Amino acid sequence: MFDLILYQPEIPPNTGNIIRLCANTGTKLHLIKPLGFQLDDKQLRRAGLDYHEFASLSLYDDWQHYRKTHPQQHIFALTTKGSGQMHRHQFVSGDGFLMGPETRGLPQTILDEFEPNMRIRLPMVPDSRSLNLSNAAAVIVYEAWRQIGFSGAQN
Repeated sequence: MFDLILYQPEIPPNTGNIIRLCANTGTKLHLIKPLGFQLDDKQLRRAGLDYHEFASLSLYDDWQHYRKTHPQQHIFALTTKGSGQMHRHQFVSGDGFLMGPETRGLPQTILDEFEPNMRIRLPMVPDSRSLNLSNAAAVIVYEAWRQIGFSGAQN
């Protein structure tokens, strides 16, 4: 399916919502430290309800560790600084979607690793700043999943 990569997430309920999203879509979740919370945080568990056991979750010490573990992965960086258009990409199973921390987004050093068309900005009306992290994750995961015909879904 797909991989959702959260770089230094800060807000427990967002990550909890994303855990639930991943459990329900078959998306693998990867968290890159440092996290702004503990994995046993009450708010994280409340938002994820009882879906933690159904989600595939991996933890990495840093971005370099993730890249060494997934050297050939096709990754899109989601960023408000992006020029790539989501609807112009043909996503395939195995693609990764990298998202930055809620308060500051991905650092420029990481964005510089991606070609401009691989830096995706989700469509929004003019003068909008950004979507909530868990909402943005749902948008990209469902668009990618739609493109592959909701493979594995129960109708």
